[in-house]
Amino acid sequence: MNNIFGHFPILLPKDCDYKKWAVIACDQFTTNKQYWNDLATYIGEAPSTLHLTFPEIFLKEKDIQPRIDQINSTMKNYIGNGIFKEIPGMVLVERTFPDNKKRIGMLLSVDLERYNYQKADVPIRATEATIVERLPVRMQIKEKAAIELPHILLLIDDQDKKIIEPIYSMRDKLNKLYDFDLNQDGGHICGYHVPQTDDVENKMLALLQPELQVKKYGHDAGILFAVGDGNHSMASAKEHWNIIKQSLSEKERENHPARYILVEVVNLYQDSMDFHPIHRIIMNCPSTEDFIASLQKHLTGNGKITVISKKGEITLSCPENNATTIRTIQEFISEYKQKFGAELDYEHSEKQARLLASTDNTVSILMPTFDKKELFNYVVNVGNLPLKAFSIGTEETKRYYIEAKRITL
Repeated sequence: MNNIFGHFPILLPKDCDYKKWAVIACDQFTTNKQYWNDLATYIGEAPSTLHLTFPEIFLKEKDIQPRIDQINSTMKNYIGNGIFKEIPGMVLVERTFPDNKKRIGMLLSVDLERYNYQKADVPIRATEATIVERLPVRMQIKEKAAIELPHILLLIDDQDKKIIEPIYSMRDKLNKLYDFDLNQDGGHICGYHVPQTDDVENKMLALLQPELQVKKYGHDAGILFAVGDGNHSMASAKEHWNIIKQSLSEKERENHPARYILVEVVNLYQDSMDFHPIHRIIMNCPSTEDFIASLQKHLTGNGKITVISKKGEITLSCPENNATTIRTIQEFISEYKQKFGAELDYEHSEKQARLLASTDNTVSILMPTFDKKELFNYVVNVGNLPLKAFSIGTEETKRYYIEAKRITL
C-alpha cells in the first residue's frame, strides 16, 4: 500500500496573470456557449489553461482534431518557453465561494493502479458509472501530451476532521503560492506550499485500519478515497496508463509519472461540501407528452420530482429513496434514447434547465439530491451510483485548472 501516493513536482506558472491562467473544469457549462465565448474573449492570447484543455461543449464540432492538435502544440510551447516552476510536496488549497463558504483541499498525486472505475475492492473507488464515449477525446489529448491538468476531487471519510483541517489552521506558517480572484464569478482561491508530506500521508493511510473500516462500513472494505468529481478525467488517465505500461518493464512501471495522477483531496464532512442534483435535459423527443407519460409508468412511490416541457411543468411520483429514483430515471432515459434517438445532456443549474425546457421537443427533469452521508456506504456495499448522480457544488464552484503535473519522462 506504500505506493498509493506519488512524489512528483507540482507545476505552476512562473509569471502570468493567474486570473487568466485559471479556467473552470472542461465538463461545465456544456449547454452555455456564451460562458466559453466570454471567457475566450477575456483571456485572448494570454497564457491560460484554456489553451491546454478541451471544453466539452465543443465536442459537438464536426472536426475536433485541429483543437486537439492546438492543445498539444501549446503544451510544448509552454514547456519549451520555461513557463512552469516546480513545487515539491503538496499544495493546500483554500477556495472561497461567492457565498463566503470555503472548500479546503490538499493537492497531491495518487497511484492509478490503486483505482478502478468499475466496481472493485480497491483503495480509490469510482462513485458513479462512467460515460465511456467521453474518454476517447481526453485520451487523444493525453497521447501526445507532456503534462496533465486534472480537475479531480477525491473525498476522504474523515468525520473527526483530523487530517486536512489541522494543517489549514496553521496555514499562516506556510509559504503562499498564489492568492487571487477567479474569473467568471468563481470566487477566490489561495494555495499554500506543504513541503513535508509524511504526516499527511500517514494520517490518510490510517483511515484504512481494519477496525475503523468495520466500524464505518460493516466490514474491512479497504476504501480510502471516493471520486467526488472528475470521474472521467480519472478514468481516461487510467486507460492512458494501461496503454503506456504495456511497453514498460516492471522496474520502469514502478515510478513512471503517467502512473500517478494529480488530485485534490477534500474531506467529505467539510461544511462547504454540498451535494447538488444534476438535472437531465432530453432533446429531440418525438413526443414530449409520450415521454413524460412513459416515464411516470416507470416511477412509483411516495417521492416527488418535477418534469418540465414547453407545455408547462408536472409533478410525478417516484421512490422516496433518491438513489433509487436517480437509477430508475437514468435507466429509462438510456432505453428511450436507444429506441427513439433522442439526445441527453446534463445541467447543474435549475434555472438553465427550466430555460432549455422551453425549446421544442425538449423535456427537463429536475433531479433529487443524493445525501452525502450515504456516499461511502453506498459505494462499498452497493456499488457505483448512476452516472451524474450528484454534483459537489454548483457549476461556478467547480474546480479550476491551476496546477499541472508531468506525465512523461
